[in-house]
Amino acid sequence: MPGSYLAGLLVSIAGIAVLDARHRLFFWRAPLRASLVMVIGLVFFMLWDVAGVHLGIFFIGADGLLTGVLLAPDVPLEELFFLVLLCWTTMDLFGAVRPVVGRLAGRRAAAAGDTADDGAAADGAAARRGREAS
Repeated sequence: MPGSYLAGLLVSIAGIAVLDARHRLFFWRAPLRASLVMVIGLVFFMLWDVAGVHLGIFFIGADGLLTGVLLAPDVPLEELFFLVLLCWTTMDLFGAVRPVVGRLAGRRAAAAGDTADDGAAADGAAARRGREAS
């Protein structure tokens, strides 16, 4: 059925938007920065696609799921929506993983600080014992 792939992409984009809004991962955290990142990603990947088509690497196969609308030769409309989904999912994943990595780094730093403090306390106690013995 023509348009099925586009419909699936739109449902997926809506799902990623809901996750983004719920957890404030990308667009809902910093809309201007997110828009800039999205535009840069889309331009990069569209140029990549056009270069791939020009080199004969990418092409449209016979598929009844596409709408048939082309943005450029062998670049279907669905490719733009796929790239939006790809970029948005990647940035949401980055937004979700970054705080986790930050917390783990904080715990490691705190644990290293505790170990260093324990070592300093032990060195201080040894120095006091040494002074008391003399």
